Amino acid sequence: MCGIAGFFSLKNDRNIAERQQIGQAMEQAIAHRGPDASEIWPDPDSGLVFAHRRLAIIDLSEGGKQPMHSSSGRYVIITNGEIYNYLELQSELEAAGRTFKSRSDTEVMLVAFEHWGVNQTLQKLNGMYAFVLWDRQEKQLHFVRDRFGKKPLYVGWAGNDLVFSSELKSFYAHADFKRDIEPNNVALYMRYGVMQAPYSIFKNVWQMLPAGRMTLDVNALKPNENLAAKMQLYWSLKEVAENGKAQIIRASDEEIIQEFEGKLEKAVSQRMLSDVPLGAFLSGGIDSSTVVALMQKNASEAVKTFSIGFDQAEFNEAEHAKKIAEHLETNHQEFYVSGQDALNVVPHLPEIYDEPFSDQSQIPTYLISKLARDQVTVVLTGDGGDEILAGYDRHTKIADLWSKVGWLPHPLRKIISGISAMVPNAKVKRAIGLMALKDAQDIYDALVSSWPKNSNVVMDAQIPSIPLTDHGQWPKNLSFAEQMIYGDTLAYRSNDLMVKTDRASMAVALEARAPLMDYRLADYSWRLPHHMKVRGGQGKWLLRQILKRHVPESLYERPKMGFSVPLAQWLRGPLNAWANDLLNADTLKSQGLLDADLITAEWQKFQQNQGSQQVPKHLWSVLMFQAWHARWIK
Repeated sequence: MCGIAGFFSLKNDRNIAERQQIGQAMEQAIAHRGPDASEIWPDPDSGLVFAHRRLAIIDLSEGGKQPMHSSSGRYVIITNGEIYNYLELQSELEAAGRTFKSRSDTEVMLVAFEHWGVNQTLQKLNGMYAFVLWDRQEKQLHFVRDRFGKKPLYVGWAGNDLVFSSELKSFYAHADFKRDIEPNNVALYMRYGVMQAPYSIFKNVWQMLPAGRMTLDVNALKPNENLAAKMQLYWSLKEVAENGKAQIIRASDEEIIQEFEGKLEKAVSQRMLSDVPLGAFLSGGIDSSTVVALMQKNASEAVKTFSIGFDQAEFNEAEHAKKIAEHLETNHQEFYVSGQDALNVVPHLPEIYDEPFSDQSQIPTYLISKLARDQVTVVLTGDGGDEILAGYDRHTKIADLWSKVGWLPHPLRKIISGISAMVPNAKVKRAIGLMALKDAQDIYDALVSSWPKNSNVVMDAQIPSIPLTDHGQWPKNLSFAEQMIYGDTLAYRSNDLMVKTDRASMAVALEARAPLMDYRLADYSWRLPHHMKVRGGQGKWLLRQILKRHVPESLYERPKMGFSVPLAQWLRGPLNAWANDLLNADTLKSQGLLDADLITAEWQKFQQNQGSQQVPKHLWSVLMFQAWHARWIK
């Protein structure tokens, strides 16, 4: 796990010392991602500079340092992440006569590129990675991101320089970079509460798409070209879903449970390979508990597990995690953090997430990462189970309700939804209210949105098209539940959950690995009959059956809590002055981006509604944008 950065100067009019200085400034900006070593490499034959910050995980020797050159000298690479099947690939390459100088997975990639070529190698890699590969022979730069976007990679323009990095902070360190906000992309952020690849908050800056590959002929590049138009996919989730639906597994429950557990156990064991201390996050939920159970099964000693607790019972999962840890006999550490501990994080969120980001669980994710880093360098997480095995309420309850009333004419559904006002339960009330929307597509859009579709909170802006909204590129003949699972895998997981985990963990130089996001499990899950995912209105049925083999049901069967903090109380109390300052109407108007009157009204409504225990997503998205703007836009 590391941080990568660099640039390619189209004019190539700087001397080596000047290029070295810019590269050093860019890598220093992301030093937190790799505290173990740093290296700058200016290519003597071109305008390229590679910068690398190393967090040493596999092969701690000098043999694992980057930028790394292939044995022939043709390729040079900087990479961030891990290749989990590198030992298998190394064996295959050795059988073909290839030799190795180190134990590094990065060297395996380079040897593979020389042996198989870039395209074929990408089909073989299983891991979380973002890398830039320089082909000195063809004068081409390859930019690649893993299938599910676990690791970030930004590309853009700074004057005549093509710039790239794991985080936007590196771009801020380049003197020619202009922090010009793109209003249309702000509208995209406000709609979903996170940025959506391939866009970023800035003009002339893009994120690589998950499973994205971009090959640039550097001699043909022109400044400010639209780089998103040059991105291609080397792996298609659409094809996986379509092929899976066409090859549904016909087997008994027991056979499927056995096979899935075997695949998951292999994914877990591959991610346990580390030359530094390793542990796991344990919330006590289905996903993390299953991962830890399989870790403990494959470990030679007690696995170190970590959970975080709060004094408020409605936000505290630590007691549940503790019971599961005791049953599995892990070496468990629980950290109870005070409200002040969490409050102290909030003003630093724009530093951790240097692009607007508003998933409220960013706060506890950072806290548990910071606490775990005192003892380990790598953790396994439960991320990814919901998206492959229907773990969210929308996959079960919303989909079930729609199956019952979706066939009714729209006007009749609007009348029926009127009864939602009389329903005391907030979740049920919302579910019934959603039935008034035109169709299933509108319902899902509302479920994953922060600001409503036509709110126009960003003035004079149009939301650009993204993979999530380009339904012409979606698989056909999916049920409503399957459409939501597909959408969540396509966009929510990569643009929200993975950004949250990557920035929070890497802010403290902690590597987070997610076995449930192994792409082979995604392939398999799309071949499963839906009843293997949802039964009795409950999602993740298959994972529950596996966990039941290791942990008594009484320890984990309870309502899903989520990973949150009492943010509403804080915004009405100790964070009130901070929020008032950020949402100052004069400040909003002077920026000329957001509708100050609309935001002021929403802020007043929240403060007056003392009974609400949740901060509306759309309000937190504005606060996080304003906090980011105050920190980074001069």
